[in-house]
Amino acid sequence: MFGKRKQTTQIDQEQLQLIRKAQKRIRQKKRLYAHGISFVIVSCFLLVFNLLLKFGNSFQLVGLDWSVIIVLLWLILLTYHFASVFILNKFLDKDWESKQLETLVSAQKKRIEHLKSTLEKEDIHIAKSEIYNKQLMKTIPNLTIIVATAQANEIGKNNDLIWHLRNDLKRFKALTSGHCIIMGRKTFESFPKPLPNRLHIVITRQTDYKAPEGIIIVNTLEEAFTKIPKEENQPFIIGGGEIYKQAIPFAEKIELTKVHANFEADTFFPKFDMSPWKETHNEFHKKDDQHDYEFSFITLERK
Repeated sequence: MFGKRKQTTQIDQEQLQLIRKAQKRIRQKKRLYAHGISFVIVSCFLLVFNLLLKFGNSFQLVGLDWSVIIVLLWLILLTYHFASVFILNKFLDKDWESKQLETLVSAQKKRIEHLKSTLEKEDIHIAKSEIYNKQLMKTIPNLTIIVATAQANEIGKNNDLIWHLRNDLKRFKALTSGHCIIMGRKTFESFPKPLPNRLHIVITRQTDYKAPEGIIIVNTLEEAFTKIPKEENQPFIIGGGEIYKQAIPFAEKIELTKVHANFEADTFFPKFDMSPWKETHNEFHKKDDQHDYEFSFITLERK
């Protein structure tokens, strides 16, 4: 009653599974061993009975004695048994199948989680971009693109104008004076010096770009928008071609000088959808002693 309590051996499930698997392997090998012994004994008996004692030696199939055929067929069966024990059951048993299935399922789960994570990041990025763009459109009223183009939308060559129209330059000065002007680096560098009475915002990919005092340097159009003073009532985009392309979705007005001629050029104003725009002004000018080409002053505004 008060004696020592008998201890029981505790075996976890993993150890128990290993023991059962080992017992199963032993039974398989014993059956293979018995099969091999039976094959040797019975084969010897059949060969002696048929070949030495000449029992049924008149019966042959494909030129072989019946005892040889039986031994060969049995040998094939024994070979399969051997392969089943030492190859198939060793590598392709149910445990092996379960492990492979678990591995595949685990890999698929990781892949699915990776795809979910990527899609979530893309959705967040797209959502932020859409919200940001909407905010930009609301916070930049009266953003105006001012540009002079020829018949095929040519605007320049070798970073310079390809025509000289006195009234066009006067119009540019009159419209932009006292306002903020946004431009790319090449457009800025085409000026002999900064234009007077205007705040210059220059967009460049160069992180160490040096400019005269008072010139604001940014790396993207979006950053340029954030630098527009709050009191500015009509910021202008003045070029070049890539900046025009990026700015069109945000612009509310386009002040266009259309030169009625064709020129050789390397810079062009981008093509864009005219359906959201309406023409509110069109003033034609003939060529004269100060203007080599006919041209029109055109104003486009969003509908």
